[in-house]
Amino acid sequence: MIKKLISEAKACRLCEAQLPLGPRPVFLLGAQARLLIVGQAPGRRVHLTGIPWNDPSGDNLRDWLGMTRAGFYDTRRVAILPTGLCFPGTGEHGDLPPRPECAPLWHPRFRAALPRIRLTLLVGQYAQAYYLGRRRKKTLAETVRAYAEYLPEYFPLPHPSPRNRLWMRKNPWFAKLVLPGLRRRIDGLYHPL
Repeated sequence: MIKKLISEAKACRLCEAQLPLGPRPVFLLGAQARLLIVGQAPGRRVHLTGIPWNDPSGDNLRDWLGMTRAGFYDTRRVAILPTGLCFPGTGEHGDLPPRPECAPLWHPRFRAALPRIRLTLLVGQYAQAYYLGRRRKKTLAETVRAYAEYLPEYFPLPHPSPRNRLWMRKNPWFAKLVLPGLRRRIDGLYHPL
């Protein structure tokens, strides 16, 4: 079932006319995965390589998770599914938001094909908006700080972009309180107490 779904998603051309570099869905899935990472949309570098989180943001995220590159890309452990599967283009202040038609089309189908997922990381505001909806707090910082309210299903995180250094400096509690909780959760997926 999942192989057919992956083929269908890789062939998607729904918003081709709006994609400046054309469609290239970038995601990584395996039916055995226990951790699902939902981000926003691939950046230009990820689009060019076809490897999710293959950029400085991915380096930061792997550091937050305490994962090696090999462990991060092991589809028996981790599934990676952005809110928008294709690079949406660049705007005045960085990459454009994920295409709005993408997540409603693909996420319910992929979630149904990933029965072993025990934790979903919601990385950034677009993933949090799609999955948490009205349960989100007024700001991303408030949502991330209240991460325990969304457990055991979801764990909200800021985007790990190097551009977010200012956010990190303004919110030192993230490294002190949230990251240790995140790493405990990740360890618990594979080494239950």
